[in-house]
Amino acid sequence: MRGTVKNRNIAKPDIIFNSQKVEKFINYVMERGKKNTARKIVYITFDLIKNKAKVENPMEIFDTALKNAGPTMEVRSRRVGGANYQVPREVRPERRSYLSMKWIIDAAKAKKGKPMAEKLSEEIILASKNEGDAIKKRENVHKMAEANKAFAHFAW
Repeated sequence: MRGTVKNRNIAKPDIIFNSQKVEKFINYVMERGKKNTARKIVYITFDLIKNKAKVENPMEIFDTALKNAGPTMEVRSRRVGGANYQVPREVRPERRSYLSMKWIIDAAKAKKGKPMAEKLSEEIILASKNEGDAIKKRENVHKMAEANKAFAHFAW
């Protein structure tokens, strides 16, 4: 069985919003080690959110979007007696934040024809309103967990 991780790297807070969540988000947006490009994309995204949603602090919408897009249950594959079962499990808080950020970024990348910052801002605003592709993904994961509730006794 897997032990607890003792020395997990903790992201330092970002420059503008002084938030670890934003720095993690920047790291997830980053591709091929281009952190400055990722920073530009994320900060432009927050400016667009500020303008589109007409709010003073875009962090509120960002936090709401992460909370809405994060799953509470997911299914994990478990092999019992030669058969594979999809066993519903509760999602740890770290994984929940990771999945919500990943799903928002993936939903933004899937859209075509606009700059990444624009797509990302739209997806974050939609997620904060409980709409959009990231929320659909969460709903699908919850439906899978609900459908496989019968196998919950296989949880380890």
